[in-house]
Amino acid sequence: ARARPPSPEPRPSRARPLTPLLRPVLPRSSFQQRLSHATLSDLALVLIDGTVFEIVQGLLEIQHLTEKSLYNQRLKLQSEHRVLKQTLLTKHKEAQQACRPHNLPLLRAAQQREQEAVEHRIREEQQMMDEKIVLELDQKVVDQQSTLEKAGVTGFYVTTNPQELTLQMNLLELIRKLQQRGYQPGKPFP
Repeated sequence: ARARPPSPEPRPSRARPLTPLLRPVLPRSSFQQRLSHATLSDLALVLIDGTVFEIVQGLLEIQHLTEKSLYNQRLKLQSEHRVLKQTLLTKHKEAQQACRPHNLPLLRAAQQREQEAVEHRIREEQQMMDEKIVLELDQKVVDQQSTLEKAGVTGFYVTTNPQELTLQMNLLELIRKLQQRGYQPGKPFP
């Protein structure tokens, strides 16, 4: 985890009038205790023009599309594996029915080895798919962190620190709650 980069330039402090807008939607937890008055003020300042709401909405849509695509890829792989198992089972039954009784033990042993090889292949393919999914989702997190950092959203920078990730997730949730409650830039909070 890298240290939080310094802010490019200090922002004018308008903390007193803006911070109360955030209080009604702040989660009650250690998260609230970790947010300084300055952090909340900086967050309120970047929310003023509404651009961050649009960015967060866009990132959320991209995340949902990515998750749906990855889910469908995994379902497709599972379906292919079911077809492979069923095809193998059918092939084995047909071979056993056509086999002479004295060769049946040898055939069953060969089929058992083939079945184990297919199951091994399936486990490897599923593991590779799961690793691909994790890597893609991790990359989405980095992309989101980077985008929000570039947009000047306080608390966002590329990190893998679990505490910082939790803080960032809580900040995103706060932004989403503000948006859902109808916060409109330039107007008083309802």
